[in-house]
Amino acid sequence: MPTHPNPYRQGLDRNAANHVPLTPLSLLDWAADVYPDRCAVIHGPLRRSWAGLRDRARRLASALAALDIGEGDTVAVMLPNTPPMVEAHFGVPMTGAVLHCINTRLDAATVAFVLEHSDSRVLIVDREFSPAAGAALAALRERGRRVPIVVDVDDPEYAGAGTRLGGTEYEAFVAGGDPAFAPRLPEDEWDAIGLNYTSGTTGNPKGVVVHHRGAYLNAVGNVLAWHLPRHPVYLWTLPMFHCNGWCFPWTMAAVAGTNVCLRRVDAALIFGLIREHRVTHYCGAPIVHSTLIAAPDALREGIDWGVKAMVAGASPPAAMIEGMARMGFDVTHVYGLTEVYGPAAACAKHEDWAARPLAEQVDLNGRQGVRYQLQQACTVVDPRTLREVPRDGETMGEVVFRGNIVMKGYLKNETATREAFDGGWFRTGDLGVLHPDGYVKLKDRAKDIIISGGENISSIEVEDALYRHPAVMAVGVVARPDPKWGETPLAFVELRPSHAPADAAAEKALADALVAHCRQHLAHFKCPREIRFVELPKTSTGKIQKHLLRKAAQSASAI
Repeated sequence: MPTHPNPYRQGLDRNAANHVPLTPLSLLDWAADVYPDRCAVIHGPLRRSWAGLRDRARRLASALAALDIGEGDTVAVMLPNTPPMVEAHFGVPMTGAVLHCINTRLDAATVAFVLEHSDSRVLIVDREFSPAAGAALAALRERGRRVPIVVDVDDPEYAGAGTRLGGTEYEAFVAGGDPAFAPRLPEDEWDAIGLNYTSGTTGNPKGVVVHHRGAYLNAVGNVLAWHLPRHPVYLWTLPMFHCNGWCFPWTMAAVAGTNVCLRRVDAALIFGLIREHRVTHYCGAPIVHSTLIAAPDALREGIDWGVKAMVAGASPPAAMIEGMARMGFDVTHVYGLTEVYGPAAACAKHEDWAARPLAEQVDLNGRQGVRYQLQQACTVVDPRTLREVPRDGETMGEVVFRGNIVMKGYLKNETATREAFDGGWFRTGDLGVLHPDGYVKLKDRAKDIIISGGENISSIEVEDALYRHPAVMAVGVVARPDPKWGETPLAFVELRPSHAPADAAAEKALADALVAHCRQHLAHFKCPREIRFVELPKTSTGKIQKHLLRKAAQSASAI
């Protein structure tokens, strides 16, 4: 190390002119300043420009500030993918407060828990979700806990059941705000911007705290990873409450795109909106894409431009990738968790992949890939030594992240935070391998590995084989206790409506056919010993709830 003074640290300090904390709020100002009249939001007949969206966000911030909402406060929202949800992603942090997006499919007890745990002072709730929200608020009152101020959203596009819970309706609340409100920008880009609770399977969910710096970088990272052009038309098939919509409310501001709102996932609605607004991009879990593939061909008529889709989670089944290709939809596979702001790794495609056989393309595109450009590292390590595993595509280890797109930690849970960051990495709990080119491929969650007769069986591998059968709509494979082998694979299968068996005999024949199908693609010991036909339990984002399947199978790993 040099002993002389460093001249590049002399008289070159940060100041107001050369250093500003990173925040996605600046992206809204850019879009509204540069493209004020371009359409930012579509919802039914509503069209709102980027200048109009900024006006609304500032009014919302002003109205919240009038309630003494500011730094250190939490504002909860329980909303579908509608304009108020887009506005909240900008308006709430403009006050210095933290945006708490609640999963709209949570039960009342869990809603009550997250409201209390987060100390949410305001709850903005859509009328559709008033049953769970109302019961949660009643539970808080009964326990003598603080009840947040309720602002009701009465969406004109919603005609279903539900009542107002508070004394203020959202439109009146926003109208009372000042469009000239001066946003309170973060003093430190490490300041919290969002709070998202993980889905707890064995206990209370953990509150993931994310910061302005990470939100900004992941918003821009989405642009780079997906090669987003200026002014894309983005359909909200992905819930905005899920990892803040993978940061896409802020991403759309970075490219002055158009947010096409969608209250619920429905194939006919999705194809209709794609056709009407010439949608160019959308995101979702594998089940969303599978739903579109299974839809009648007539729904896709007239969509002859290159729609780009992003799929996240475990490796998408080969049948899904092939089905999307037949539809002419270009799929980018991404990977991440709530703790890394949604996607923080992507399967970056190479030009020569397109010339390879389809089966090889499917294998290459089914990998979780490499880190986002703005994430420092994503790799696979031995969970004990934390050394990177060999790049042989075979040696399994734990997938880990490090960088600026990683959470601050878990709210009010220092123990869990320390465990998550053990060894200087964010420990995902996902098991994967490294390929020679450095691409990560998930193999399973640690608890989803099936150990049968001393052999490790990846549930994902078995699921992928089953997805190749034309009768299979969705599948979840878990361990079933076995007196001889310890565990054997049990497959829960959701069938396509067109392949529903007529009677018990037909059901048995189909189950036998699926097992035989697996034996064509897998070693026999990996094949399921039992097939159960069910409607699979899913989260609001379309992920299969494996913990419920493990309970049904009485797996030792169910907890």
